[in-house]
Amino acid sequence: MKVFRKIFLAIKRFWLPIILTSATALTLTACNPTNFKSAAAQVPQLVSAILSDPKTFNYPLSQESPNVFPLIYEGLTTENPISGKIEPSLAESWEISDDKLRFVFTLRQGLKWSDGKPLTADDVVFTFNGIYLNEAIPADARDVLQIGESRALPKVRKIDAQRIEFTTPEPFAPFLGTLGLPILPAHTLEPFIKTKDQDGKPIFLSKWGVDTPPDQIIVNGPYKIERYDTSQRVVFRRNPYYWRKGPKGESQPYIERIVWQIVESTDTSLLQFRSGGLDTVGVSPDYFSLLKVQEEQGNFKIFNGGPATGTTFILFNLNKGKRDGKPLVDPVKSRWFNTVEFRQAVAYAIDRQTMINNTFRGLGKPQNSPISVQSPYYLSPEEGLKVYNYNIQKAKELLLKAGFKYNNNQLIDDRGNRVRFSLLTNAGNKIREAIGSQIKQDLSKIGIQVDFTPLAWNTYTDKLSNSLDWEVSMLGLTGGLEPNDGANVWSPEGGLHMFNQKPQAGQKPIQGWEVAPWEAEIAKLYIQGARELDPAKRKEIYAETQRITQENLPFIYLVNALSMSAVRNRFEGIQYSALGGAFWNIHEIKITN
Repeated sequence: MKVFRKIFLAIKRFWLPIILTSATALTLTACNPTNFKSAAAQVPQLVSAILSDPKTFNYPLSQESPNVFPLIYEGLTTENPISGKIEPSLAESWEISDDKLRFVFTLRQGLKWSDGKPLTADDVVFTFNGIYLNEAIPADARDVLQIGESRALPKVRKIDAQRIEFTTPEPFAPFLGTLGLPILPAHTLEPFIKTKDQDGKPIFLSKWGVDTPPDQIIVNGPYKIERYDTSQRVVFRRNPYYWRKGPKGESQPYIERIVWQIVESTDTSLLQFRSGGLDTVGVSPDYFSLLKVQEEQGNFKIFNGGPATGTTFILFNLNKGKRDGKPLVDPVKSRWFNTVEFRQAVAYAIDRQTMINNTFRGLGKPQNSPISVQSPYYLSPEEGLKVYNYNIQKAKELLLKAGFKYNNNQLIDDRGNRVRFSLLTNAGNKIREAIGSQIKQDLSKIGIQVDFTPLAWNTYTDKLSNSLDWEVSMLGLTGGLEPNDGANVWSPEGGLHMFNQKPQAGQKPIQGWEVAPWEAEIAKLYIQGARELDPAKRKEIYAETQRITQENLPFIYLVNALSMSAVRNRFEGIQYSALGGAFWNIHEIKITN
């Protein structure tokens, strides 16, 4: 994901696992497209599709993308995906002290929640002190709010009903962008934080799941959840208390209803779009030629934002720990995975250009860095970033150097074990499945047997983040302009430090968990980068992190598709970008016919 990123970067301030969906930014639609299409004549609506059901309506506990939250929540600030600038959102303005340690935000007048209750400084203080900064709540947001080597958290206090003061222990360059984190309703959620279950944990951890009646989900964004039918659809309705107004003072958003249709595959989404059941669909490379010739006839336009901001990669489970006395990873395979020459050999053995030509139909670019190419902190190969161009001979040389041998073209380790492992990814996405099949074939050329197994999304993410029962995975992460948004990936304590995951709150402990020196160095550099206010110096710090990641390969980056979406011509006001997709400005988009 985290698969991607698409979605309203305005309120996403940390990276998430992402499954490639059938729509780019906003993903929506109905169980019965025909019925909703006929209803559209009476109710202005946007219909699209996602591959799987939402996992939660509780924002702090969410680790997947796409999710419902960009539609239903906003923060104090937002990032404009066209300019890249941080702009006011719920806060109308802010002041920063000369020493860059004190930030005072002033809320807009008249803000309300979707139930009509006032949104005040109390909600902001509750959101941060009660949830994001609360160690009893396993929120990934805390990873991007930890500051300096001490990992201290900002202090948050109410000045008055409209003003909130944030104080940081040291200068923290990403701070304004970090405050795009959604503000949550104190009057609804605070009792759930204060009330504990029989284990002493806040009952908040079990609240606002997908089984919660939608009218109980109180929001501040342009839309509220109207209904959710499992495995069928999620329907959103315009929030009548949303704060934004149009140029003539009219209420926004203009589109009354948004519908997500939950479909089993991207092929199904394509069929529904071509038949008129969907208003927008993500254009994957294998669909581009087919859709391009139908633009005029189908009354839609394909938007191309250049390389997508996210990443797709494979990763080895480098965790050397044990749970209940049992190794998380077979010790034989763990030795392979924790050998850097082995990971480098695998990287050299993957033919990414063939992947671009075949799977991506030429509509992709090699990805070599955890930082998005749109970021000013991206280090390109031309600037010295190490790359792993396809080289079977180099791969074999590295394996032999590491003590591996060949027996009838089969790779064996120095103890005579055949090199074989399972590769997991999420099912239902043709691109991911094609990549996995090619990797299986590519690695067979260096004697490695790969058992490629796509899994249902919920099963897959449970293995990655909970049971930690996996060997090799293919996944994606959302990207963006600010490197520190990935702090929860690169901090060894982070909730998305997937290649060597530490147990999160409420999970079983792990014995013998280790952090490699290069892992610790990356974490240290991310702290330094967030502390540095000079852009040129920041770039060099993050350049070094990219050098280390490409040398040690915790993630083997693959190919970045072009960010493309097809949208019906009846939608006016689209400002497409790879960073925000087609509907980042959903509040001002209109339907013309």
